[in-house]
Amino acid sequence: MIPLDPMPKPIDALPGRGAAGDVALVDRAGMLDFAELEALTGAVAAWLSAQGLAPGDRVASWLPKTRLACVMPMAAPRAGLVHVPINPVLKRAQVAHILGDSDAGLLVTQAARAGSFEAGDVPDGCRLALEEEVATDRDVMPPSSADPAVLAAILYTSGSTGRPKGVMLSHANLWLGAISVGHYLNLSRVDRVLGVLPLSFDYGQNQLFSTWAAGASVAPLDYLTARDVIKAVDRVEATTLAGVPPLWVQLLEAEWPLDVAARLKRLTNSGGALTPGMIRGLRERFPEADLYPMYGITEAFRSTYLRPELVDAHPESMGRAIPFAEIMIVRADGTRAAPGEPGELVHAGPLVSQGYWRNPAQMTERFRPAPAFSKLGGTAVFSGDIAIEDKNGLFRFVGRDDEMIKSAGNRISPTEIEEAVLAGGEAAEAVALGVPDPRLGQSIVVVARANRDATEAEIRIRERLRRDLPSFMQPARYEWRDALPRNANGKYDRAALKAEMTS
Repeated sequence: MIPLDPMPKPIDALPGRGAAGDVALVDRAGMLDFAELEALTGAVAAWLSAQGLAPGDRVASWLPKTRLACVMPMAAPRAGLVHVPINPVLKRAQVAHILGDSDAGLLVTQAARAGSFEAGDVPDGCRLALEEEVATDRDVMPPSSADPAVLAAILYTSGSTGRPKGVMLSHANLWLGAISVGHYLNLSRVDRVLGVLPLSFDYGQNQLFSTWAAGASVAPLDYLTARDVIKAVDRVEATTLAGVPPLWVQLLEAEWPLDVAARLKRLTNSGGALTPGMIRGLRERFPEADLYPMYGITEAFRSTYLRPELVDAHPESMGRAIPFAEIMIVRADGTRAAPGEPGELVHAGPLVSQGYWRNPAQMTERFRPAPAFSKLGGTAVFSGDIAIEDKNGLFRFVGRDDEMIKSAGNRISPTEIEEAVLAGGEAAEAVALGVPDPRLGQSIVVVARANRDATEAEIRIRERLRRDLPSFMQPARYEWRDALPRNANGKYDRAALKAEMTS
């Protein structure tokens, strides 16, 4: 287990944490050990430092999971620059917004992506460099001695609720996040993490950092189908896989050879709650794997995790605070909510980011002084998520405040509706939404994908929910789809569905 050292270091020191000869990176080009990873990081940093950028300037990368994409999060800060990773699935207009908003001075990308830009997309002060132009045969820049409080990265949210916002992360934020996750997941040198999540996603980027902090190896993967993931687990002998709920649905529907499923020793989930049905499915499909449900917000990276031995008894729980985090449930008046009482989830401590890049209005809304009863104090993130802490100190997610359904004077959690819809197995996926209703204020609409016949599924679900849920929680309408939309990080695109349902 990684020792919990609370003293953060520059994030670019991570490549040196593996033992000599240990494999750090596995990709189509082969393997890199930690010494080679350190040399590559230093060489890319040296190239970046020669590009005429000033300390603190932003350098963006718009790449699939190549070797360069994997070292950029450490090479740019080593060169005194701020890294802005851009999700490779985004389109030119979204990329143009991020380049302009971050005031990036350099974009490292590939020819086909560069060729997709239209006039005016790339700001005048931003130069393009193709991946093959980044020289890796020059002198190696040594690790930096940067103040851990210095800005190291700006991660843009997925943008499902409007223009994506840039979240500012320091060296300390990234370092402590790596140590914390590597510690509570019990990662070690024998582990190999299959990295399927976008590196622009805090959850995905941390897969690199926490793996290397533990001296383990990571195998980045860009995949199209669940079958691609299964083949990769077998090919790279993966022990660890991180995902979001829509991915688990796909993986549970796929055929897994028993010996391949048995390779996985650790599954981690964030980006949405696992339903009891998903948990049962994951337990059955991957009997050798420990399951770690987690909750996080980009503004503070990760907040809670549930230990594997507690999952079966508390399938609805998101666990307790991760190391270096203080998690509180707060009433509207700023006082601590009682056990079992819903309130806003507030995160304090050194994992709290430096706020939103050039967005003072939303900064003031989300980042405020910690509640008076906080042990750590300082600036806290007021998440906008509603949660409950039970008498045992375990937290349970209720719903986002702006996603709660207000119907006939009742505040209804969409998560609770979705879990009820999925509980019988008639539907494979479901998203519950509140839409305007002149009589109720909002009525409940469920957008779902059926496992078999949608008409029969709806009949069975309506019959079951009439028995299991009170009248005010009954969905008024079901919309059946062959697939549910996802945002750039693989999560359900609730904003797009709500816009469609209310148009």
